[in-house]
Amino acid sequence: MPLTFALDPQTGPGLRDGVLALWVDVSNAGGAVGFVPPVIADDIRPEWVKHLTAMSEGRTRLLAGYDEEGAVAATAFISYNTHRLMKHWVWLYTVMVHPAHQGKGYGRDLMAATETAVRGFEGIDAIRLTCRGGTGADRFYASCGYKEVGRVPGAIRVAPGDDRDDIVMVRQLV
Repeated sequence: MPLTFALDPQTGPGLRDGVLALWVDVSNAGGAVGFVPPVIADDIRPEWVKHLTAMSEGRTRLLAGYDEEGAVAATAFISYNTHRLMKHWVWLYTVMVHPAHQGKGYGRDLMAATETAVRGFEGIDAIRLTCRGGTGADRFYASCGYKEVGRVPGAIRVAPGDDRDDIVMVRQLV
């Protein structure tokens, strides 16, 4: 059964708990979403608060995907640029699909829903994101129409002796 997507879902305890649970599960499954396992909700809560603050200030929008039971199963945070010369593109952050839903095409569905949402934003020509090298995420994003435009070798230190490339990718919308 496909996910149901909502742009700018109503914030509250249900969304908070759903996003935190998703983020914990993705992180603990090895997903490259800003943490390394093991993590608990209290580890991630400060990042959620940063996203929530940006959402309340209109700097970031959330696209949430819900499974058939109504649980948060996927997210993509879309952040506007504040630099006056770069307002024509957005950043995509914290792109996640719950590990239980891997292999069902939900990642592609999330990326397609994100693109559809962003195409509705006035004056936006492109979506940029970064991903951690060594995870295969760059191949996934490339298969969704993103092009690699930069790479910083060893910019992400996952653990001592485990440095990964920070890969910058862009999806042109025009």
